[in-house]
Amino acid sequence: MRRLVVGCLMMAGFMSANQVAAQGQSLLDYTVRKLNDDTTINLGQEYSGKVLLVVNTASKCAFTGQYEGLEALHAKYKDQGFAVLGFPSGDFGNQEYREEGQVQDFCRTTYGVKFPMFAKSHVRGESADPFWKHLISESGTSPKWNFYKYLIGRDGQVIDSFASYTGPESSGIINQVEAALATELPSS
Repeated sequence: MRRLVVGCLMMAGFMSANQVAAQGQSLLDYTVRKLNDDTTINLGQEYSGKVLLVVNTASKCAFTGQYEGLEALHAKYKDQGFAVLGFPSGDFGNQEYREEGQVQDFCRTTYGVKFPMFAKSHVRGESADPFWKHLISESGTSPKWNFYKYLIGRDGQVIDSFASYTGPESSGIINQVEAALATELPSS
């Protein structure tokens, strides 16, 4: 109930993402809808204790070829507690298909994407979805373009962010993913 009230207050403009973070809401305590599906999941329940690479994606961008590297990264480390989470967005140059079915078909047939993809999202500015507002607040940086990446540790804290031109196969991303996977959560 609290999350619903906070979400409504944020949408109505009464609370900022900083105020929500200050009230202790976990970065992953958001319910999102799967791409081209009515099914919703709570990110915290689904991905708690995992290392995540959150990416705002677009199907018609010069960086779209990164889907291949993102899928390879996801496949390589998923059994170790890692996941790539894709959030299609048309916020930059309107470079995403209008219909989610088109996004899903494109990702699967062109790049064989199997990593989790979620509903089209607004990822910047005042219209950013609540999860993205909180992610921006916690990381201190907003996406500058499509395929901006955020690495989140097992503890749900942002470790780092990566510019669009930093590919998923870069040593910078791989080294940090491997280091985060080697880190255990403290026992409670």
